Amino acid sequence: MLSVDNIRVDFGGTNLFRDVSFIVNNKDRIALVGKNGAGKSTLLKIIAGMQSPTSGAISRPKEFAIGYLPQVMQHIDGRTVYEEAEQAFIHIHEMEARIAKMNNALSSREDYESEEYHRLIEEYTHLSEQYNMMGGSHYEAEIERTLQGLGFSRADFSRSTSEFSGGWRMRIELAKLLLQHPDILLLDEPTNHLDIESIQWLEQFLARSSNAVILVSHDRAFLNAVTNRTIEISCGRIYDYKLPYDKFMEARKERREQQLRAYENQQKEIADTKEFIERFRYKPTKAVQVQSRIKQLEKMVPIEIDEEDTSRLRLKFAPATHSGSYPIICENTSKSFGSHTVFSGVNFTISRGEKVAFVGRNGEGKTTLVRCILGELPFDGKITIGHNVQTAYFAQHEAQLLDESLTVFQTIDNVATGDIRLRIRDILGAFMFGGEASDKPVKVLSGGERSRLAMIRLLLRQMNLLILDEPTNHLDMQSKDVLKEAIRDFDGTVIIVSHDREFLDGLVTKVYEFGEGKVREHLGGIYDYLAKKNASNIDEALTLAKSPTQSTDTPKPANASKLSYEAEKQLQKQRRKLERLVEEDEKAINELEGAIGALEAAMSSAGGSTQENFTKYAALKKQLDEAVAAWEKDMEELEELKS
Repeated sequence: MLSVDNIRVDFGGTNLFRDVSFIVNNKDRIALVGKNGAGKSTLLKIIAGMQSPTSGAISRPKEFAIGYLPQVMQHIDGRTVYEEAEQAFIHIHEMEARIAKMNNALSSREDYESEEYHRLIEEYTHLSEQYNMMGGSHYEAEIERTLQGLGFSRADFSRSTSEFSGGWRMRIELAKLLLQHPDILLLDEPTNHLDIESIQWLEQFLARSSNAVILVSHDRAFLNAVTNRTIEISCGRIYDYKLPYDKFMEARKERREQQLRAYENQQKEIADTKEFIERFRYKPTKAVQVQSRIKQLEKMVPIEIDEEDTSRLRLKFAPATHSGSYPIICENTSKSFGSHTVFSGVNFTISRGEKVAFVGRNGEGKTTLVRCILGELPFDGKITIGHNVQTAYFAQHEAQLLDESLTVFQTIDNVATGDIRLRIRDILGAFMFGGEASDKPVKVLSGGERSRLAMIRLLLRQMNLLILDEPTNHLDMQSKDVLKEAIRDFDGTVIIVSHDREFLDGLVTKVYEFGEGKVREHLGGIYDYLAKKNASNIDEALTLAKSPTQSTDTPKPANASKLSYEAEKQLQKQRRKLERLVEEDEKAINELEGAIGALEAAMSSAGGSTQENFTKYAALKKQLDEAVAAWEKDMEELEELKS
């Protein structure tokens, strides 16, 4: 169906990958995996014909259609949602125009016996049959089904695309792509801007589609639901597994263990051979054996292993200057686009030092309210920005704003000030730009690498109000951990727009839920919010929020303030239990922090950066996050009980 033949790609003398060959068959659902910067997006662009390899070729049949959805797209305004989706059928419209032109020509002619008239009849018949086979007479219904499957309502069809957030506009592009029914779909991080319902619809669509799919995604559940084959890019080569993602991970673990054993055996053999050469180099009786060993060493092909990056750094923001007590106050704030009301009657106050989350489905107004706060959009009502507020904003498209003419190091050096300039290499290393990677030009970075670089640049700005819009979309686990720690230690105010439950856990103390034109405030962390909604994840909570039968407020009895003797005893018992739990939580936190500190010291010493230590470190950090979350929950319950 499609053949990738000996592809090699070099960037500035550095080899990205080499000898990459594989065949894509019909109905293949391929997950393309590898660490950030391995070349996943580059390979998709080469297959799509948007980039040429250094050597090698892509072979495909004539009239073979490829549909490509990149991570970042340039959107064109001026059409409605329906009109933009209809662009997928522009070839249908061209055929309609040709058929109409032929019909007019036939109706105006009277030379019914001429050869030219019969040729025109045959061409008209052939084009009409082709038009019907391509669904020319019922494509409108297909447009409606696809748009509704991706979350658009009928009322949205007539709205201008410029009214929608970046996530929704990406859905429009995805709809156009799916409607074209290409022979192969290339999807680069397609779920980054989709909510759970749209992801499930896309899973079902891809399962029904008879065509081939190659996709790059960090969404493990999505990969498991969609793929039946996994291709990993590692050390510039590919490893092809006829397995879905989870089974690939098991097979990869076995392969890596075998590689490590082979690597260790080879290193021992190399060391023994070199020792033999050095010992007998100057002994005439051993000259033949020495020369044989030298040739053996020269012919040896070194075994490469894609090392796990264990670099870690506790990154801190520069101390924030004091803002006013209330950096943001919204009073009866509303925003509409034409007749469409995004939200109305928004009233809340964010205090200095608070870390809050904005959650809600795509298009419910999270980014819109952020842009109103930043003064980028007009609105009704009032938004008061406090005294001496210095704002830093990380937008969803922040990675597109990087200067491609600079290197990674230059990008950060241009914004770093003071003592932080002495630690640029360490900071870059923490975000996996260590060594030669810091000298890479920005223009050759992958989407994930660009997002990490844009995040580093943001972290070095002087600010006391930090607004992050979907900051974890392209970040891997290590980068998320570094960012999370930095935000947790930041003494300024933070607003995070995100659906990433694990990232928000232990960070935010207040959740603002966007839905149905309203913004509702929920005190407590993200798990407190989920507990109130009786939900296991944010998307489930948002679904439940739309149900009219659910209420998170339990009415209190009229005599609740008059406690009986037995009730008072029960209250005291519960209080003592919570005090004991808090004490145990604090003890656990202290022990975990001590263990982490000791492990960090060991990892910073020579030979301490082992995979075993990194795995242990990650486990301890997770345990600490869980312990802190438990302490916060128990403390909140205890304070409520005391009051």
